[in-house]
Amino acid sequence: MRLLLRLGFVAKVADIAALEALYGTPAKPSIIKVADHMTPLYAKWIAASRLCVLSTVGPAGTDGSPRGDDGPVVRIADQKTLLMPDWRGNNRMDSLRNIVADGRVSLMFMVQGSNSVVRVNGTAEVRIDADIVGLFDDRGRTPRSVIVIHVAEVYSQCARALMRAQTWSGEDHSDGLPTIGEMLAEAEAGFDAVSYDATWTTRAEKTLW
Repeated sequence: MRLLLRLGFVAKVADIAALEALYGTPAKPSIIKVADHMTPLYAKWIAASRLCVLSTVGPAGTDGSPRGDDGPVVRIADQKTLLMPDWRGNNRMDSLRNIVADGRVSLMFMVQGSNSVVRVNGTAEVRIDADIVGLFDDRGRTPRSVIVIHVAEVYSQCARALMRAQTWSGEDHSDGLPTIGEMLAEAEAGFDAVSYDATWTTRAEKTLW
């Protein structure tokens, strides 16, 4: 807080009225784009997405988790329902814990090459029904659970953010970034970052599913 004061951060927006006065009235397209179900065009977009960010909230706080697949990241069950397989991860289960405790979710669906995003808000539940899990059988591999998402809102997000970031430009900005192993070594003295990073790709390929 002292740093913020030194930088001049003293004017806080304290209520919705002040926020609306600052930003003004939303443009018409930002209002009419919101649907309470997946229209044919929204469904077409979501079906093309292999990557989304799943946001959840629970007693321990909020969580944002990237979700990706080698095909559609979710399956459309009907106009109000999406199915997301929970493929292998690190077993922290942050998103799943939150969903079990609260259920509110938001998702941002992206399609490689497009700067637009489609967003979904709603509620979710974690299901382990054999007939639902079995929908995602892939050469004998199945997820341990499936996140069933009940759609309350679906709408498009303008392209400005991804345009500013040049997300799909093909440029590689990763040079010089710390590795995951180095981050783990920063968290725990003595952690073998070199071995962790050297074997990570092989481990990941064997445990993707």
